[in-house]
Amino acid sequence: MKTSQKIKQRIDAAGARAWANDNISEFIEEGEKQQLIEEVMPAFENVLQSLVIDTKTDPNSMDTAKRWAKMYINEIMSGRYDKMPNPSAFPNYIENGYEGMLVVRSELTSLCSHHHQTVKGVAYIGILAGPKLLGLSKYTRIAQWCAMRGTLQEELNVMIANTIMEQTGSNDVGVYVQATHGCCENRGIRAKSSLTQTTVLRGAFKEDPSVRKEFIDNVKLQQEFAQGA
Repeated sequence: MKTSQKIKQRIDAAGARAWANDNISEFIEEGEKQQLIEEVMPAFENVLQSLVIDTKTDPNSMDTAKRWAKMYINEIMSGRYDKMPNPSAFPNYIENGYEGMLVVRSELTSLCSHHHQTVKGVAYIGILAGPKLLGLSKYTRIAQWCAMRGTLQEELNVMIANTIMEQTGSNDVGVYVQATHGCCENRGIRAKSSLTQTTVLRGAFKEDPSVRKEFIDNVKLQQEFAQGA
């Protein structure tokens, strides 16, 4: 039985999903990621041959299937196959705890699940401190882990917000994502200047206009800083 079939059997037995944006790492046993790569390689080789690309004599295409398989599983869709990075969380004691807003800018690369074209952008993560504080780099690691899979920008935005809430215990989270999409730039309308923006607001970010304004103002400051860097 193929490794992919074994993994899918475990997923089905657990009543779980295997959509392009689902993390399935809990169903993958040690050594099976490499086995998946080896299973995917001949499948990609068949795709290339069906496109009438001579992978036997073309020096630029000989190892393309191997590179393709490793890239999908170890890189651009690694968020499906790898466990979430273990975030360093620190208690935010109420007596001396931080009660303000934190805004982190995270660059992202994702994959459109419709056409498997690259999505490149930035997430601005805002949070009112909850019971736990994360190390600053962990916000970016979480956002990038959420992004490295086949997904839609709207789904990615929600996933980042949900994961940050789960890891911090804060109900007050805002996530603003702006990105360019290869499926719009490289095919179809070929809109080279297309920019998509999505926002998820939770708790005070949604209910309190002053918190929402502070978040938006901080996003603008982050954008100005990035442009001047």
